Amino acid sequence: MAALLPRVFRSLAQRVPMKIAQIAPPIESVPPRLYGGTERIVSYLTEELVAQGHDVTLFASGDSITKADLVPSCPQALRLNPAVRDPIPYYMAMLSDVRRRASQFDILHFHIDQFHFPVFQDMPDRVVTTMHGRQDMPDMKYLYAGFPGMHIVSISDAQRLPIAHIPVAATIYHGLPRDLHRVSLVPRGGYLAFLGRISPEKRVDRAIAIARAIGVPIKIAAKVDKVDREYFKSEIEPLLELPGVEYIGEIDDRQKTVFLQGARAVLFPIDWPEPFGLVMIEAMACGTPVLAFQNGSVREVIDEGVTGYVVKNVEEGILKMGAVLALDRGRVRRRFEERFTATRMAKDYVKLYRRILSAEGRTGAADRAASRVGVPADIAAAH
Repeated sequence: MAALLPRVFRSLAQRVPMKIAQIAPPIESVPPRLYGGTERIVSYLTEELVAQGHDVTLFASGDSITKADLVPSCPQALRLNPAVRDPIPYYMAMLSDVRRRASQFDILHFHIDQFHFPVFQDMPDRVVTTMHGRQDMPDMKYLYAGFPGMHIVSISDAQRLPIAHIPVAATIYHGLPRDLHRVSLVPRGGYLAFLGRISPEKRVDRAIAIARAIGVPIKIAAKVDKVDREYFKSEIEPLLELPGVEYIGEIDDRQKTVFLQGARAVLFPIDWPEPFGLVMIEAMACGTPVLAFQNGSVREVIDEGVTGYVVKNVEEGILKMGAVLALDRGRVRRRFEERFTATRMAKDYVKLYRRILSAEGRTGAADRAASRVGVPADIAAAH
């Protein structure tokens, strides 16, 4: 009987609701009205944690919508406020507020890159940081070396490769609410789709080239950031005048479902080390297969021959499009449900939260480096 007690206590501990703070960038609302990958994931995670019975507080812009307790970091999303010139003061005020309330929470989960490291380095075993951006900049190594005790979460194994010498607590893949997008077994639109952002690293020009080569229309639903406007004007705008190319602009979640359902396939021809690629699983949720270029996380997200195909260049993409279009859309959706739901994502994070709060989580950075939460065994072995 005595031998059973530790297991009973562990089981009970795993059911106790946690007090969790989610700290989001104030740049966009949570969820964002239009484009905003990080804030979208924060929203999905927050709402799922609430649904699973946890006591969650969300630090985000005041125009955010959530079932959690909302602590506004600013009245509205900074990107939508023309009066805002410098976002840093808003981050600093938010961090001060979080620090002042820190004792109220079991876990503080940050999604704001590394702004908080100096302020919270004295409580590393209650702080989790998900890195949503690229980690291949040389400066990152210097940063992490200065804050060795922080619990870092990567969103793909590929993302963590440039900082392989830094202990990472876990790789946890993104997830979407199961019912956010509906599957369409028949693509009624008859077009190829490009969704996201127009920038040099996203390479919408490659998508246009592939679509025109196989004679299928392409629709482009994407935003253009200020920093990319010159690129858009000089390199992309002329391509939008070509036959069979339609530029829609930035769309919201409701429009996104219809857009992806109608597409025969989604093109993801990236030219940078993509940390995750939310567009790929959004497409899968609609049953829409993906043709993606081999960069960053792509091979971890795409199950080749099931949810899409991975290629190295435009020529190979043209040759593979027939196989992509022939994929079973029902099977694409089923694989999404198996791997990329918000329920799975939240459970993986809760498992991590409990681990770092336990004695196991206090044994040092070296033990954390080997962790692989939510990573299929074959992918973990490949790295």
